[in-house]
Amino acid sequence: MNEFFTIKQEVVAEISEKKSKFIANVIPVETKEQAEDTISQIKKKYHDARHHCIAYRVIEGEKLIEKSSDDGEPSGTAGAPMLNILQKNELCNIVVIVTRYFGGILLGTGGLVRAYSEATTKGIENAEKIVKILGIEMEITISYPEYEKFKYYCQKNGIKIENVDYGENIVCDISLEERAKEKLLADFETKNINIEKWKEFNKKYIEKSIIK
Repeated sequence: MNEFFTIKQEVVAEISEKKSKFIANVIPVETKEQAEDTISQIKKKYHDARHHCIAYRVIEGEKLIEKSSDDGEPSGTAGAPMLNILQKNELCNIVVIVTRYFGGILLGTGGLVRAYSEATTKGIENAEKIVKILGIEMEITISYPEYEKFKYYCQKNGIKIENVDYGENIVCDISLEERAKEKLLADFETKNINIEKWKEFNKKYIEKSIIK
């Protein structure tokens, strides 16, 4: 998968249904392990709740991992509808945990499906959507006099400077799309930018840039 939709940052949404409270935590993650750790953290945060139903979709390598759980609710009334909403919205690298505080009134299977679906949908609607694309990590070494010019070049070409190390020269860790990498190397060859040296590292999913 070369690109997909996800959310920029964590959001929380809450609904009430016949005195039961449903709290949806919608959280961006990068790995299955991170998703599972996030679920554990939310369960600890709301340790006094009766149910913590979950759904997530995570891309690891070229594999899409999907999981859902009803956590004690009747089968198919919570996790599966939540996962279906993520699938319909084409969202990946995201985990949804809907915590339920039971209000004493049974909702029935239809009521549960509606409540868990509504909480999940509300959380997604409140989140800022972004597109992630398969990009590259690089290390760029540049002289001090060229640094401000390089920062402007990165801003103009949709390149993100992840980290800067100040030593004898300046070493920048950057992430960028394939098209930006090709332009960077072409400009390096033609001396449109003055780079001392560069290294290419792993591919990773990065936020898709809008180059004006």
